Amino acid sequence: MESMPIANTLTIRECGLDEYWLQDQIYNNPNCLGLGELDAIDKERRQSSGGRLDILLKNPEDDSMYEVECMLGETDESHIIRTIEYWDNEKRKWPQRQHYAVLVAESITRRFFNVIQLLSHSIPIIAIQTNVIEVGGVKSLNFVKVLDTFEEIDDGSSISNEIFDEKYWKNKAQWVIDTANLLREEVSEVIGESSLNYTKHYIAITTHNNNYFWVHKRSGGKVLLGFRVASHLMDEAKELLDEHSISYVHKRKSLRITTDKKAIQGSRELFVKIAQMATDYWNK
Repeated sequence: MESMPIANTLTIRECGLDEYWLQDQIYNNPNCLGLGELDAIDKERRQSSGGRLDILLKNPEDDSMYEVECMLGETDESHIIRTIEYWDNEKRKWPQRQHYAVLVAESITRRFFNVIQLLSHSIPIIAIQTNVIEVGGVKSLNFVKVLDTFEEIDDGSSISNEIFDEKYWKNKAQWVIDTANLLREEVSEVIGESSLNYTKHYIAITTHNNNYFWVHKRSGGKVLLGFRVASHLMDEAKELLDEHSISYVHKRKSLRITTDKKAIQGSRELFVKIAQMATDYWNK
């Protein structure tokens, strides 16, 4: 059997780097943590307590927030406390969103591993261990999720009976259902027969098991509307939104806009064109 090179594990300080460098790596590429396709929102975010949260990340699909604290060396009490404190601060600012406390450290000892596990019964904590691996003179930064207690504490004995259906959304935000249904009607000639797919965080307009649109709740009768656009049509889609003075967020192959029933009714042709682009994406 052919031999393989042996990897050498280094600390970040041994590489002549510091904690701020680690923060930059995560902020510039949030996907490196293995928590999904997250957006970087802020770094060194000032807290009311006087400290600064290292990194704030957000999942654009459901608006869940990740409060990330980084440290070099072994985990200690102060960093665990700080992680939870900053998580709580941000949770108070955005109480309608799901929040996760994330601790990134080079070494998470068994003692603190047990502490985090105990805290997990009331706080969703994720622990990620990081180090530098060198093979053949090439160094790589590595991240491993060693504990996701928010998931692990569910052993099947406390399965939620909550059902996410039309009734759930009527109680949560009737206007989101109304907006989704209106959009379905306006673009039905383009996307064909469709249905509403209800989830905890959004309502999707689905055709042939593909989510052509997804609609998130926003305050004041507004919704966040997302849809996918093929790469060759992305510039055209942006120009179309610019022409109608509609602000958007571009995330990879999707666009997201804030809208409501009145806007959809008043700009039917715009949404028909958007539906055509979404159809092109799924039929390519």
